[in-house]
Amino acid sequence: MKIPLPTRALLWLVSAWLMLAVVASILGTSTALAIWQFAGCAIAVLLIADWLVTYMRIQDRGGERAFTVERRTGLTVPVGVAHDVYLKVTNHTTVEATVHLYDGHSDRGTAIGLPIVSTIPARRYGQYQYTFTPLARGNLMFERVSLRLRSSLGWWLLPYVAGQPSVIRVFPNYAAVTRYALLAVDNRLSQIGLLKRQRRGEGMDFHQLRDYRDGDSPRAIDWKATARHVKLIAREYQDERDQQVLFLLDCSRRMNAKDDLLSHFDHTLNAILLLTYVAIRQGDAAGLMTFGAMEDQYLAPEKSQATVSRFLNALYPLEPTLKTPDYYQAALDLGKRLNKRALIIVISNVRDEDEDGLHTAMAQLQRRHLVLFANLKEAAIEASADATVFNQRFAHQRAATDDALIEFAAATQYALAREATLARMRARGVKLLDVVPEKLPMALVNRYLDMKQSGAL
Repeated sequence: MKIPLPTRALLWLVSAWLMLAVVASILGTSTALAIWQFAGCAIAVLLIADWLVTYMRIQDRGGERAFTVERRTGLTVPVGVAHDVYLKVTNHTTVEATVHLYDGHSDRGTAIGLPIVSTIPARRYGQYQYTFTPLARGNLMFERVSLRLRSSLGWWLLPYVAGQPSVIRVFPNYAAVTRYALLAVDNRLSQIGLLKRQRRGEGMDFHQLRDYRDGDSPRAIDWKATARHVKLIAREYQDERDQQVLFLLDCSRRMNAKDDLLSHFDHTLNAILLLTYVAIRQGDAAGLMTFGAMEDQYLAPEKSQATVSRFLNALYPLEPTLKTPDYYQAALDLGKRLNKRALIIVISNVRDEDEDGLHTAMAQLQRRHLVLFANLKEAAIEASADATVFNQRFAHQRAATDDALIEFAAATQYALAREATLARMRARGVKLLDVVPEKLPMALVNRYLDMKQSGAL
């Protein structure tokens, strides 16, 4: 039996009884003391009776529950996006019931609108909703719903548990993919930062013959077709298709960093989903391999319309581990699985201590593939190492504090060492993308389109 909770009304009643005790002690008469004792006995009897009557009301009889609860949520929801949870509470008793509802939502999210206080007529039901925002991917468990039934006199809240546990699957936030799809239909890719660049060369795949237009290169003229049609005919080429893009995703401790509501890892998954969608639309195949995870995964490159769904199902339960990234071993494992030339996009957060193993890994991958290393900046460190921000922060003071100077010096040293590592990678021919996590999706797609249109891929 769960212990009932006192309401505010009961606390006020007890307070009044204690005040009566003070008055009785001041008067010091036997009559006053008797009144106080009688009041105490009456209150105790009423409290017990109030609790007992309400307790009997909520007992299940003949297999029929006193209250039932049905919870309705989305089966799959994106991380960081608020969605509504609906509760239907049915009162099977013969009297009206005032209840306080506390849903057993996952602690890996936040809820707005709980607890819910409502009065449900006898043999009727009430429908309610609150907003839940998941803050982590994976399977989030919802426990049973806790009800607290207010007693007839309003002095007790008696606990009651109803409903069934349920699970929601929280995926990466693929809203950017959906928005990209809608804008792509209207040819307005520039609205989401996908820049249309001028081609530095021609595509390698022949597309069609068409009439020559002003501005076409003379080299595009097909002289045989021109002779047959007695007018200038040009060849039109398109970007090469049927190529492969494979993401080499770091799932080690480096990706646990967080600058806003989403971790670096979540921003990375959003970028992978968006670029996967773009690559499929471009006629290329997309694949994925993880390293540094509890159990590394490999998804062979495919270009079917179901590829994005396949990625979603594979990525949503992934979480960064506490392992140290082993870039060279990842390169060796990838070499055993992928033979055809591909664009390998390594997404990680490099440190200067990684340079030896990273150099060997990049050299291993560059023997057969085109490699793009997408490096994630840490916004907090960038801000700490910014001299302008530092000077503005202490402009109203004569000098910065010792702690602030130490923080600035450490961040500056870290940033310089990191930039030196990236500079050496560029010198060795590694293509680099160095951005803060929230800008990674658009930056990665723009770089992919640029490399594809330039003929580098």
